Amino acid sequence: MESKIKVEREWAGKKLILETGELAKQAGGAVLVTYADTVILATATCSEKPREGIDFFPMTVDFEEKLYAAGKIPGGFLKREGRPTEKATLTSRLIDRPLRPLFPEGFRNDVQIVAMTLSADQENDPDIPAIIGASAALTISNIPFNGPVAAVRIGLIDGNFAVNPTFKELEGSRLNLIVAGTRDAIMMVEAGANEVSEDEMLKAFQIAHENIKEIISMIDELAAKAGKKKLDLPVYKPDKDLEILIRKNYTGEIKKAMRITDKQEREQAFSAISREAAVEVITREAGDARDRLLSILLDAKSYDFETIIKKIQEEELRNMVVDDRFRPDGRRLDEIRPLDCKVGVLPRTHGSAVFTRGQTQVLTTVTLGAPSEKQNLDSLAPEESKRYIHHYNFPSFSVGETRPMRGPGRREIGHGALAERALLPMIPSLDEFPYTLRLVSDVLESNGSTSMASTCASSLSLFDAGVPVKKAVAGIAMGLIMKGDKFAVLTDIQGMEDALGEMDFKVAGTRDGITAMQMDIKVSGISHAVMEQALSQAKAARLKILDVMETSLPAPRTDLSKYAPRMIIIVISTDKIKDVIGPGGKIINKIISETGVKIDIEQDGRIFIASVDMEAGQKAQKMIEKLTQDVEVGEVYIGKVSRIMNFGAFVEILPGKEGLVHISQFGGDRVERVEDVANVGDELTVKVSEIDSQGRINLTRRGLVPGFEGEPAETGAGSAGRPPHRGGSRDRDDRPRKPYRR
Repeated sequence: MESKIKVEREWAGKKLILETGELAKQAGGAVLVTYADTVILATATCSEKPREGIDFFPMTVDFEEKLYAAGKIPGGFLKREGRPTEKATLTSRLIDRPLRPLFPEGFRNDVQIVAMTLSADQENDPDIPAIIGASAALTISNIPFNGPVAAVRIGLIDGNFAVNPTFKELEGSRLNLIVAGTRDAIMMVEAGANEVSEDEMLKAFQIAHENIKEIISMIDELAAKAGKKKLDLPVYKPDKDLEILIRKNYTGEIKKAMRITDKQEREQAFSAISREAAVEVITREAGDARDRLLSILLDAKSYDFETIIKKIQEEELRNMVVDDRFRPDGRRLDEIRPLDCKVGVLPRTHGSAVFTRGQTQVLTTVTLGAPSEKQNLDSLAPEESKRYIHHYNFPSFSVGETRPMRGPGRREIGHGALAERALLPMIPSLDEFPYTLRLVSDVLESNGSTSMASTCASSLSLFDAGVPVKKAVAGIAMGLIMKGDKFAVLTDIQGMEDALGEMDFKVAGTRDGITAMQMDIKVSGISHAVMEQALSQAKAARLKILDVMETSLPAPRTDLSKYAPRMIIIVISTDKIKDVIGPGGKIINKIISETGVKIDIEQDGRIFIASVDMEAGQKAQKMIEKLTQDVEVGEVYIGKVSRIMNFGAFVEILPGKEGLVHISQFGGDRVERVEDVANVGDELTVKVSEIDSQGRINLTRRGLVPGFEGEPAETGAGSAGRPPHRGGSRDRDDRPRKPYRR
């Protein structure tokens, strides 16, 4: 049995431990990561043979949330974990993004990384240990990997940067930044922020990279003790003779196609450079290699031709941008495509907007709901629900393709989360705006950075819905083209620049600072100078986009849509909540059925009444106010006779609250029979004359009926002549009353 190997350090005030050699020994690499009381088992496994007929690296990352790790039992009927939560999906993406660029080019063996949360202290997010564990597992494994990488979370609390803040500390932080990188450069960035400046962000990057180097030294130490010899696995490379032939015959056509501005026309030009056309070229060639090259081109599973064409495109893009400072669509390096904004485009939604940037177009709608319509979360994080929800959809027609319409994939979930994070700091609190908000961004046309277009459209749609957001938010995507030691940062990248370039760096924010960031690269890291220039260009572009957005709608509308629910808030004493709900929900269900409103009751006594019909909402409000109103001596009420007794009538003056009008308290003349002056169902105006020590209510018509002002003949008409209520309550009592005797 292999012995356990362990490396440990103090990191940000907590102990970080990396262990291997004891668990999951049949995996290619397995590392147990312990950070405080959060424990992650990360494994990396590789297939023996490459997968045939693919033109991509087949790596799968699965982050497994085991609810037992936090002492929780899953909800639902099955009581076991099902499909990944949104948090698990986003964490899987966080692990994947910095690792994928570090595998050998042309590597086609299946690689699977599994990160299982075995213990969650619900103080430290398991995502950072999961990234570290996945990198360490790959590094010590026999899988070819040009790592390691490490990751760190940086917060900004009371003006000071914090390393790996806890969930609780993040509540007061202006920054939630995750940075992953190698010992030499940054690989991946993911951030949510509350108007953090570019200078503050650059400082955070520096602190993050210093910590990354420290953790990489731990992984190196573990690999030195337990690392396996890397496998010498084959990598895919296109045929050299075929590449020479295609370069000879197609480089000129590729250069021309690269300079076509319209996306569809450009793609048609590239489609004309087809394998079928290449077959005709090769048939005219002489030599022994002709038949072999023809077989490669005619093989439907061969990607040699497409790989060579893409390689020539990448080279030409570098020449155009870095050397000639010229982009495929003719723009300057820092120029934004034409912008167009429209709000209120849909008649029945609560808010809507279309944002168009070049050939990228997004429609976002806003739906306002009651607080109870918030999304409940069943995950390892302490957050149990959220009232601001953003969903992103990417239909196939947006890129002129056909494919089945299925549920959201990892890309859709990730893009929706990014746009949600960008707007979250500007969303009013529940006290300021007592609604659940659901935004849906539907991509109608795509040619680069639909997530940032979704952010812009979402900001406008919130304005259109009348949501009192603090400020408008805009976003832009930056690209990077590198050629040797030279580079060019591109503002507002289109699809081809994203696909062929080295970086996709999305930055969103207000005029006063950054609210969200996401960066992915395809090279082994980028320098501080590139980050600084990208942030500078992104800020300039963001301000220009905000200028255009403000011409469409400069501020949130002052009124909600007539189709949106109006919200009425009542605050009652917590001991009155039971009176509103009633036994088995009888009272509140009656109010809802009579008025058609939605009612949410919070434990602190806040009651939210939501109704599109304001009159119905006000009716429900009055009903609740009556239920919770205290009866006061001397107050006059209009009540309904509920019971007739021989000594008087019981009148319901408030819902569930009755008082007795004694037979002597009906009028100036002597009343022989109660039925002579009142019947069940009659409305009477009465005044509260007394609430006795047992809480029983005595009513009178004295001062309300002409000629009835004097004192009764005897004072026995009060509580002395009545049997006690059960338990001294004020509610109706069905016990028979003693007859009144004069």
